[in-house]
Amino acid sequence: MSAYDELMAFQRQTEALAQVAGRLGWDQETMMPAGAAEQRGEELGAMEEVLHSRRTAPEVGQWLAAIDDASLDAVGQAQMRHIRRNYARAVRVPAQLAARIARTTSVAYGTWARARADEDFAAFAPVLSEIVALRREEAGHIAEGGDAYDALLQGYEPGATGEELAALFDDLRPGLVALRAAVLEQPAPQPVSGSYDLALQLALSRKLAETFGYDFTRGRIDTAVHPFSSGSGSDVRITTRTAEADPFNCLYSTIHEVGHACYEQGIDPAYALSPLGQGVSLGVHESQSRIYENQLGRSRAFCHWLYGQMTDSFGDMGVADEEAFYKAVNRVQRGFIRTEADEVQYNLHIMLRFDLERDMARGTLEVEDLEEAWNARFAEDFGYAVDKPSNGVLQDVHWAAGLLGYFPTYALGNVYAGCLYLALQDDVPGLDDQLSRGDLSAATGWLHKYVQRHGGLHEPRAVIEQACGFTPSEAPLLAYLEQKFADLYDL
Repeated sequence: MSAYDELMAFQRQTEALAQVAGRLGWDQETMMPAGAAEQRGEELGAMEEVLHSRRTAPEVGQWLAAIDDASLDAVGQAQMRHIRRNYARAVRVPAQLAARIARTTSVAYGTWARARADEDFAAFAPVLSEIVALRREEAGHIAEGGDAYDALLQGYEPGATGEELAALFDDLRPGLVALRAAVLEQPAPQPVSGSYDLALQLALSRKLAETFGYDFTRGRIDTAVHPFSSGSGSDVRITTRTAEADPFNCLYSTIHEVGHACYEQGIDPAYALSPLGQGVSLGVHESQSRIYENQLGRSRAFCHWLYGQMTDSFGDMGVADEEAFYKAVNRVQRGFIRTEADEVQYNLHIMLRFDLERDMARGTLEVEDLEEAWNARFAEDFGYAVDKPSNGVLQDVHWAAGLLGYFPTYALGNVYAGCLYLALQDDVPGLDDQLSRGDLSAATGWLHKYVQRHGGLHEPRAVIEQACGFTPSEAPLLAYLEQKFADLYDL
């Protein structure tokens, strides 16, 4: 057996164990009894020690030294690119530190959920301070004198830097702020009203998942405090959440997570349990969830179809017709919650988090000052004050999970989605007619062909550039938003 074959067999076992660890995390957020939190932390810490020892095993270094990448085909070279990069990153992080991060973030989830329910940031601050300190320590090992935030960011978006993303956001922000101001000066559309049975919401969310191509023979839907997608290959699970007065929270959370899940389910099966067998980056991943949710799921054509589905399920919703429903779905209004934000304001939420977490990673913002910094920045960006911690600093689970460097990939995903939608419209004739019938097959088929099936074969930015045929930028997203909301609000 060649060194490459030995390495890939070893890697397959490592990837399988990582999936097991991921399943423990899924269980923690969906079904685990509350009293098991401390034990689960130990279990996840133990798994992380095993994974870290495999990722940094001396044999891996020996195999890497013995392999001539030039002798491999394109797939083999891509596998080696990921393994070399991940190995170089992993060997810099002490095993005990990796295990401590896993244990601490596991326990922190329950602390965050209780603090959020109690509106008590002070109850969460101590464990968040510990997480930030651990992640700073980790970043110090990885960066080796470079930028701490970039070291964390590149764990989610290989090749990206904070400076590049800051410049992109600086180009994006003025157009969003101007559009937001213009829209909010106009009368808001009538929202839907009434009470929406939770069981019926979940039933419709399942139908929507199937409509967008989610394969239930390789997945399932559960509920969680914060919706997420988990797994890859033949076991890809999603979660959603329900609220009696807000059916869109459930339905569009489901469509969003289905975008993530269909990416993972759509990767070439030949790449399963290898570095290529998962989404290439979180920015590309988010491009799939956002184009499913927004450009497709909130389009006028699809909303006209969804109106019929919801009327069948819930009866009168307090809106006159399909067009009024479309306007209600895309209603721009003041609000606090990122996951419930409209397309115009969503990226402003991300930019806020990006700046704050970048300062925390670099040590220029301490956790004890985070709530005050959040509230001040929110008031500056949105023009009104945060009323309670669950609508502010406690609304997202990401920092409790230790995911510093994760947030900017959401806005990058929106930018990528704007580029993909422009290319999709050119390549798929009669798209609106298909969406108006609830037929997503051509749209999702295009995304599968040009993005999803490749998994990690190409670098993140190259995936988008090859799919679109042009260099990604913020321009297509801004053009799409300005056209859509100028029409919606008669600007």
